[in-house]
Amino acid sequence: MSKDGRMLLEAQDIAKSFGPVHALRGVSLKLRPGSVHAVLGENGAGKSTLMKIISGVFAPTGGTLRIDGEAVHWTRAEQARAAGVSTIFQEFILLPNLSVAENLFLGREPRKALGLLDRKRMNAEAQKILDELGLDIDPDVVTGSLRVAEQQMVEIAKGVMRDARIFVFDEPTAALGDREAAKLFELIQRLRSQGKGILYISHRLPELFELGDEVTVLKDGQFAGHFMMKDTNAEELVTTMVGRSLDQLYPHRRPADAAGAPILEMRDVIAAGLSGPVNLTLGRNEIVGLAGLEGQGQIEITRAIYEGHAVSSGTIAFEGKPLNHSGPSGGIAAGIGLIPEDRKVDGLFLPLSVAENISVGLLPGRGLATNAPTARKNVASQVERLRIRLRDTGQAIRELSGGNQQKALLARWLVRGVKLLICEEPTRGVDIGAKSEIYALLRELADSGVPVLVTSRELPELIGLCDRIVVVRDGATVAEFRGEDATEEKIMAAAIEGGRA
Repeated sequence: MSKDGRMLLEAQDIAKSFGPVHALRGVSLKLRPGSVHAVLGENGAGKSTLMKIISGVFAPTGGTLRIDGEAVHWTRAEQARAAGVSTIFQEFILLPNLSVAENLFLGREPRKALGLLDRKRMNAEAQKILDELGLDIDPDVVTGSLRVAEQQMVEIAKGVMRDARIFVFDEPTAALGDREAAKLFELIQRLRSQGKGILYISHRLPELFELGDEVTVLKDGQFAGHFMMKDTNAEELVTTMVGRSLDQLYPHRRPADAAGAPILEMRDVIAAGLSGPVNLTLGRNEIVGLAGLEGQGQIEITRAIYEGHAVSSGTIAFEGKPLNHSGPSGGIAAGIGLIPEDRKVDGLFLPLSVAENISVGLLPGRGLATNAPTARKNVASQVERLRIRLRDTGQAIRELSGGNQQKALLARWLVRGVKLLICEEPTRGVDIGAKSEIYALLRELADSGVPVLVTSRELPELIGLCDRIVVVRDGATVAEFRGEDATEEKIMAAAIEGGRA
């Protein structure tokens, strides 16, 4: 509460309808100064709608929003920002062709006496905030050239630069590695110590317990529960959120002797971005994970397989034959599919429909013939099989939740009948309920003879999902663990020290 005993923010019986659809009904929460209030729920539960009301993007159709005890009636995001609300959305609001400094100061650029842009001052002030956040990013570099994790930190820096009292973080660690997430957590602790209030949306339960003071759970657009973090546990939160227990999240694991014949073999590989040696095998019925600190070569390994990066020494064999293609088209032709780290940048055609995004896997290089009977039948079959939630297949894919977009990417490769699927961050920005469905689908693929190679920044995900986990350090494979034997401590020790198991 503030000095006079008022809450920093209070949402009371908030409702929001879009035509006949009730996105929120009677949702309430309170935010205390100097606290982190987590908001938890599946995709579609109403979290983002509630945050957009608090951020002034949407006006509620019912209920009351109060700041410092005074009711507010915002109709524009600028009003919320003026009242001290800063929102860091999961999806970047960055212009990739501008520099980092230009993005940080967009719309409020410092000017010289004659109105000219004061670029020197802008870069200096941008450098100051980047240094405060512990980010080794050049403010003059073009934003689009940064890695996904670096762009996320720039987005966060942009929000922090505004002297706000209320910070809304929407899945801020979805694209961050452990080191960058640790920097973010330090920042949040600093904001909390300054009396700021933080609303924090995340599907990652461990970080909620590390950061949060209290949590509000939403389900189907309604209030489902409120807990103090010190008095609850992951089992209770998951059950409240999705109606099933945490031990049902991951599917069964293959026995050690049931991996199947090797379908992919990397032997002593040194290639672009890989100092090597990289040694990796993938059985026909396996899910194998690549673990390690951020930027240690995991993505370079997946792209060497899919895109055919030049190998300077060693061999990559697929189905017993050397892989010698160059470019993604060669990987696709060989029967390899990729669900990329950033689905919206590298995977989806956002202006196009769900049907067009899926059927592009049927007809590479020959257009999107979604009206062809075969294409329509295949798309409909996969939508039903994967339980993709949508209005109809003509709906724009950008309108789907993260989990359903990820399923649509998976459907693209299933209609093509791939022989190996690579998943970079398979559940990035996906709620726990949808995660469980995706894990089950990947297990079903592996059991049917389509092996899966996975990268993930979430070690619990790799440990729960994978039959084997290979640790990558400095562009080389340094350790390997069976899934049932792996622990976060073992994996991190290998990732840091390079020890073999």
